[in-house]
Amino acid sequence: MTAFWGEVVGTMLLIVFGAGVCAGVNLKKSLSHQSGWIVIVFGWGLGVAMAAYAVGGISGAHLNPAVTVGLAFVGDFPWEQVPSYILAQMLGAFLGAVLIFLHYLPHWKETDDEGAKLGVFSTGPAIKNTFANLFSEILGTFILVLGILAIGANEFTEGLNPLIVGFLIVAIGISLGGTTGYAINPARDLGPRIAHFVLPIPGKGGSNWGYSWIPVLGPLLGGAFGGVFYNAVFKGHMTSSFWIVSVVLLVVLLGFYIQTKKQTMGNSVNF
Repeated sequence: MTAFWGEVVGTMLLIVFGAGVCAGVNLKKSLSHQSGWIVIVFGWGLGVAMAAYAVGGISGAHLNPAVTVGLAFVGDFPWEQVPSYILAQMLGAFLGAVLIFLHYLPHWKETDDEGAKLGVFSTGPAIKNTFANLFSEILGTFILVLGILAIGANEFTEGLNPLIVGFLIVAIGISLGGTTGYAINPARDLGPRIAHFVLPIPGKGGSNWGYSWIPVLGPLLGGAFGGVFYNAVFKGHMTSSFWIVSVVLLVVLLGFYIQTKKQTMGNSVNF
């Protein structure tokens, strides 16, 4: 199996576990219906671990464009392979979502809540606030990439690293995931969101495309900053990339903070 297909299969497995646990919790007449957030974060964490065990020796098990970009900024992954990895991750995420649609086929009709159905495939904010939602995705993915790099710098019993990364996913979900559902992965959100858009899901409603850019841009910025931050602070390699990514990140956050502040003030005046 090539690295491209390793990323396809690995990301597909990730979504089967992740979207699968979301479906089990969200959809009516599932035996795990309403079992809660802790079940969801453990489903995602163990899903990451299992996918990494499956394809880690083939592709490195990035399974996430933000991780791929972060590793490229560190210098641990060639930039020329980034586009093919991202394409593979998007394809795998879409296929995984299709499999979950088929697996829970009779449950879609039993569920009236459009938001619950969309929540199987993609993330959304608990409170809609562009700056806060974007910052949540940036911070969560920054911690993800920084954590992965830190884990990789330590020596564990052979074969334990994927499980530790899985517990990192659980920790991020428990501590930071309650604000936006912690996509922390553009492919994980966008691939299944496209699947939600095209699949014949009964009573599915809209795919919330107005929000869809946040779980793409936020993780990419957070992953890039995680990579350059690790290089600069942990390894002492201060490069121009650190300053460029830092400035871009600050400009983006400041711009959306000002925009969100104006919108909040405008809504208050209108009220």
